[in-house]
Formats: sequence, structure tokens, C-alpha cells
Amino acid sequence: MSRRSEQVSALLRREISQIIQTGVKDPRVSGMVSVMRVETTTDISFAKVYISVYGDESDKRGTLKALKSATGFIRGELLHRLSIRAIPALRFILDETLEQGNEILALIDSLDIPPEEPEDQEAEGAAGS
Repeated sequence: MSRRSEQVSALLRREISQIIQTGVKDPRVSGMVSVMRVETTTDISFAKVYISVYGDESDKRGTLKALKSATGFIRGELLHRLSIRAIPALRFILDETLEQGNEILALIDSLDIPPEEPEDQEAEGAAGS
């Protein structure tokens, strides 16, 4: 990714997040929506917007559908807010990496592994014998 497309991606992420929180009035949009990252093509004509939604599966799907239907509105808002030549076409994608990470952490926590003793205590115990 070029430096310019990285800068535009960061700018889009911030602005899209604000638009979703304050401008999109669709009741299907869950209150806890985060724009995790935005990936733009090198020519900045297309952007994938990865979102995370806190809630159950129906909240996630409803929010994704609402954002897809609000794409025109969001692009229009971006046009007014940003001073870039063209606003990229947006594609909203549900990002479930946070949930997957939490599941992995829960699995690790569920393992019954006793803690290891620090090496310096083991050496003292052997020397004192």
C-alpha cells in the first residue's frame, strides 16, 4: 500500500466512524459499531471498510445491511467533509477478529496449566540441599 493510500485510509476510517455514530439514523445500526480499518486500492477508487459490531448475530447482520444501504449517504457526507478528488466506492465487511481473539484467549485461560517456578528459585532450592 502506498503512503498516500495509507493516509487516505486513515482519514476515511476516522470520518466514516464519525458519520456512522452521528449521521446514520437507521434503527438497524447497533450502538456499538467500530470501524476497525479501511483498506483502499492504490488508485483510491475502492475501499473496504471493516467494521466490528458488539451484539448478537442478528445485530451484526442488521447493522451490516443498514450500512450497505446507507453507502450513498456516507459517500455524500465524505464528499462534503474531505478534500480529495474522488470518494472511493465503499464496501462494508464484518470484521470478527476481536471475537476470534477473545475465543482464543478464553481457550487459553481454560487450560489447566500450573505456573512455572522462576529459574532463580529453582537454582536456590538445588543449592540449599
